[in-house]
Amino acid sequence: MNAETVQLLEDVQAFIRRYVILTDDQALAVTLWAVHTHAVEVLGITPYLSITSAEKQSGKTHLLEVLELLVANPWLTGSVSAATLARKVQQRPSLLLDESDAAFKGDSEYVETLRGVLNSGFKVSGLYSRCVGASGTSLKVEDFSTFCAKAIAGIGSLPDTVRDRSILIRMQRKTASETVVRKRERTIRRESEPLRERIAAWAESHADQLSELDLAPLESIPDRQADIWEPLLGIAHVAGEAWFLRACLAARRLQPDSDDSIGVRLLSDLRDAFDRHGEKLFSETAVDFLNAIEEAPWAEWRGKTLTKNGLASLLKRFEVRPHSVRIGDETLKGYDRQTFDPIFARYLPTPPNETSHRHNEPAMRDSGDFKPSQPEPGVTFHNGRDPNSRAGCDGVTVQTGGSKRKRA
Repeated sequence: MNAETVQLLEDVQAFIRRYVILTDDQALAVTLWAVHTHAVEVLGITPYLSITSAEKQSGKTHLLEVLELLVANPWLTGSVSAATLARKVQQRPSLLLDESDAAFKGDSEYVETLRGVLNSGFKVSGLYSRCVGASGTSLKVEDFSTFCAKAIAGIGSLPDTVRDRSILIRMQRKTASETVVRKRERTIRRESEPLRERIAAWAESHADQLSELDLAPLESIPDRQADIWEPLLGIAHVAGEAWFLRACLAARRLQPDSDDSIGVRLLSDLRDAFDRHGEKLFSETAVDFLNAIEEAPWAEWRGKTLTKNGLASLLKRFEVRPHSVRIGDETLKGYDRQTFDPIFARYLPTPPNETSHRHNEPAMRDSGDFKPSQPEPGVTFHNGRDPNSRAGCDGVTVQTGGSKRKRA
């Protein structure tokens, strides 16, 4: 464990949660993201934060304002001109884009530029080409670098190509029992400035270590998500095994709900349901299990809880349909595991460890205090140590030292 790094991450996380209501996984991801903005040049890749909610007044802008106090070179903005956006990104800001839902419905030139910046700007080689100059022979094509850290807040989903490069932070209005400290400008900046300076100093002193970290593929999450989480997992690894493994778990839980990933997420959660309930599931049991999973989309699927018909509709893509299932003395529509096993093998290639899944007990909620148990194979550090974990990244290898990371 690196005590300095752990203390820094804990202080950053405590600062953010003092002012914003977030789940444990969200707070961990946002903390690592804020720190990574100070090392984005050496990391060479940046995940976006997709900060969304079903309704207004859910804290999205508030979170951007708190991040503005911590990130490197912050640029908090709404819709700007296409030319301003293209040129401002050249300065490598941490772009904190508010009201993205309105931005994507605005001026067509701006929307085209915004898409170009977001589609390619997650890696250091990202470029967006635009015609510049007056009409006729003076027109020329100019390439603009699009690489910089980006947090994007708005109601609803981002375009698929952007969402696939994002970590989903789905926010909700706070309840009467949830309280945060009121953000007073005169005091919060005095509190945040020393913390921001500590982050910057940490990033500078650990630049070589971060540039040499090499994470093997994370088989428990889709390849694109594994790629975009790599910088955050690298920072967590520097902190130590507990932070690294908690970050792995958050990476699995905070996947965006694209058409592809939602199917994989459904299969993963159904596999958990079979693990808990046995070889057969009534449809009603399956949807009750799914709707009880915190931070999963099922409890708010298309504006309401997932129903038996909704589950059947989602499973059509895998050519699975409910049929009569007998459990004890009762026969109802449902599913049996032997139907799913070939599908699990194809789409969820990593066998689940006995206690490594997200929700063996759907009603339980994470405390945020990671408590390692017995050593678990499947996560290996190249320094020869096996981490102790109850919730891991199956098949993850972390290599320190050696050559710089290679990127496509």
